[in-house]
Amino acid sequence: MASTSNGPAVRRDLPPGQRRRDDFPRFGKSSLPPPRVPDDPVLAVTGAVEHELRLPLGELIQGLTRVDQIADFHCVATWSATGLHWSGFSFRQFWGQVVVPHCRPVDDAIAVIARGADGWRAVIDLRDALADDVLLADRLDGRPLDGTHGAPLRYVSPGQYGYKNVKHLVGLEVTRAFPKPGLVLGEHRRARVAFEERDPWMDPRPYRLIGRALIPLVLRLNRRSTRT
Repeated sequence: MASTSNGPAVRRDLPPGQRRRDDFPRFGKSSLPPPRVPDDPVLAVTGAVEHELRLPLGELIQGLTRVDQIADFHCVATWSATGLHWSGFSFRQFWGQVVVPHCRPVDDAIAVIARGADGWRAVIDLRDALADDVLLADRLDGRPLDGTHGAPLRYVSPGQYGYKNVKHLVGLEVTRAFPKPGLVLGEHRRARVAFEERDPWMDPRPYRLIGRALIPLVLRLNRRSTRT
């Protein structure tokens, strides 16, 4: 679910297999504390492009139109945080106004690999990256992003599971191909919440059970690392 600042959010039932949480916890690479935000953060665009780019985030903020958006976040482990207020910049506008003219991606590019400073990476199908509601977000619920939720910049794609929503975004690698997913609990090519695309190999129903069983452990590890 998503809406822009032009109108109120519309409440709907949660997608299949999801359960609502009252909070929005950090959930992901749990063994390390959030990375330190550099004094002059940069977003790099590399890969199958004619010209690579290292763009200071200050220039990104100056050159694009700010977008406010209310959206739900759906973790693949089956929990959902609803009604989050993100603020940032349209990925589609960034692609069209910055990446295409300055980097000149190859004609047969089909994906970008989004990389976070915490070591996480997600392969994003360009069809999904260019959706209307995908943001490069730098604010959450009226405040600048903190270390818990991906400072200084986060890739936000409400229509995909949380593992595609990369925190601490530092790089976008344009690619002609998709890496092969893992054999167990691998990365789905699209990971669309509406179609319950949790894993490329496993049926969603057993995946739900595995995800729910892991939630307490992952939350505990994330809380401990955030306090470090």
